[in-house]
Amino acid sequence: MEVGCLDAEVRLTPKVLAINGSLRREGSRTLRALEIALRGAADAGAQTELLDLKKLALPFYDDRFDIQSYPPSVFAFIERVRWADGLILASPVYHGTLSGAMKNALDFLELLGHDQPPWLEGRVVGLISVAGGNSGINTINSMLHTCRAIRAWVAPSSVAIPGSAFAGDGQLQDPKIKERLVNLGVEIARYAQLFAQERITKR
Repeated sequence: MEVGCLDAEVRLTPKVLAINGSLRREGSRTLRALEIALRGAADAGAQTELLDLKKLALPFYDDRFDIQSYPPSVFAFIERVRWADGLILASPVYHGTLSGAMKNALDFLELLGHDQPPWLEGRVVGLISVAGGNSGINTINSMLHTCRAIRAWVAPSSVAIPGSAFAGDGQLQDPKIKERLVNLGVEIARYAQLFAQERITKR
């Protein structure tokens, strides 16, 4: 798929939703990394939105399919995902895998199973992990397997950030990782545009 092949006359503004999987009340490094990637998507022409799971306060997913029986936070979450052409997911590394908040949010996407197309089919997803130690690749892999199970197209690039990349005040200090985050945002915006255009032409 060629990123630059879209006809300028029918070029759409892609919509990119970033989801923060950290529930840390203050100084979330995961949130800071996600904001950098989202700025990359915005600079590439996307309409962007950030969804902070700690503010949304989703209940635990319990396998109900009647969305109206859930509290309003679930309805709001599902509608924002439906709005998006592409998503960027960022999770802290908890015991070698993704946060419970992020896994719970992804579980709620089962409610998209009766959509046409279902689940995350036709949407691109970018992945970010933020570790307290040195490695977050298992967290990336956990999110990747879940996203593939719900038919997302997972971007080839992902960013696993070690704790050493952050300064003592929690700011990301590694310029190479900042560049990778920006590039991930740009990649998601560009592919989201292509997938959005494909959905329009199939109607």
